[in-house]
Amino acid sequence: MSERLTTNLKIRRGTPGDAEAYDVIEFEFEAGQSVLDALRWIRSNRDASLAVRYSCINANACKECVMRIDGRTGYACTTALKPGEMLIEPLPNKRLIRDLVTDTLPPDERLA
Repeated sequence: MSERLTTNLKIRRGTPGDAEAYDVIEFEFEAGQSVLDALRWIRSNRDASLAVRYSCINANACKECVMRIDGRTGYACTTALKPGEMLIEPLPNKRLIRDLVTDTLPPDERLA
């Protein structure tokens, strides 16, 4: 049986215009699990209102789960969880939709 590790995910929450707010959620995990694994578990088991975008689930094929993780832009599906605390935020310089979801479409591809 794998050793269980613990991290505190500090997740940016809210919609455009809201005051900056974070939820801190303790998450127990096994080595090798990704940030996306944790976010999916949180949506299913703790808080169904958490907005996060993903499609391919840990294959890094769709590029939907790009966000800021510990101050760096990365993919939640390929970023491994680590013990301690991890800061999870939406992409900067993109229009925030809600929580971790931003508008990543180029302006010429948006529908009105």
